[in-house]
Amino acid sequence: MRLGVLDVGSNTVHLLVVDAHEGAPPVPMAADKSVLRLMRYITPEGAINDEGVAAVLTSVQHAADVAQQHNIDELLPFATSALRDATNGPELLDRVERETGVALQVLSGEDEARLTFLAVRRWYGWSAGNILLFDIGGGSLEIAAGGAEFPEVALSLPLGAGRSTIGFLHHDPPLPEEVSALRKHAASVLRDAVDAFAHLPAPHHIVGSSKAIRSLARLAGTTSDGVGAADRLRLGRAELDDWVPRLARIPAEARPALPGITADRTFQIVAGGIVLGAAMAAFGAAELEVSPWALREGVILRYLDRLR
Repeated sequence: MRLGVLDVGSNTVHLLVVDAHEGAPPVPMAADKSVLRLMRYITPEGAINDEGVAAVLTSVQHAADVAQQHNIDELLPFATSALRDATNGPELLDRVERETGVALQVLSGEDEARLTFLAVRRWYGWSAGNILLFDIGGGSLEIAAGGAEFPEVALSLPLGAGRSTIGFLHHDPPLPEEVSALRKHAASVLRDAVDAFAHLPAPHHIVGSSKAIRSLARLAGTTSDGVGAADRLRLGRAELDDWVPRLARIPAEARPALPGITADRTFQIVAGGIVLGAAMAAFGAAELEVSPWALREGVILRYLDRLR
């Protein structure tokens, strides 16, 4: 079965085409991505403005056309925090379906966390024991933990890299007081979140997923031999905390010259690093490992499980 997973996120519209077989991992066959950075189109009233609406419609139509070219059997389209939180989100979803034929399923923040955790669990297997997961998107930070296939606790916090950039880092490069304000805000939000996990046993394995965390790990992390062909990518909190102030002194247009920093993430990578550092500190995580699988793979796995 050839599946297309269409992820309409806060930063990008990402289509992943995979060949999926029961009892086997999904095999990527093609991918297509349009950069949105939707948070810049949010009005003071919380709506996506006309320019943002046009960008969403254009990107979804393009992705649908690409999916059709690859002769997929099923398209699994979903949207996350930007459309979920926008005051005109329901109207925009109706318009997307009417004009492109794509009926986006809006995932709740908890669904995002649970599906990402499912993908991470399947990637690392039962030997990973109790897992603590961090996933930073453009609009939200998902945290999940547990020892089963789905997490015992799953939270979504309004600490996404794009949202935090728009809300706090108003200059390029950001001013030291802006960086400090975001760090204090993230620590405050996370302080309350930690209590929800207090009853759980200590994690055996701490994992990060999402493009932002992968970019930061490629910049500041280390690699080691994996079980299979792929290397394991790790990121220590000390190394992250060392790099974030340096990143914050570099203009966005110059950051892609650094290892791991891509043009589509350069504007929000500083906020992503600040939030991740605050999350690791709040949960006492000295190091995490970066999972190759995340939300899109979780959506595929859930679909295959339901077919079974």
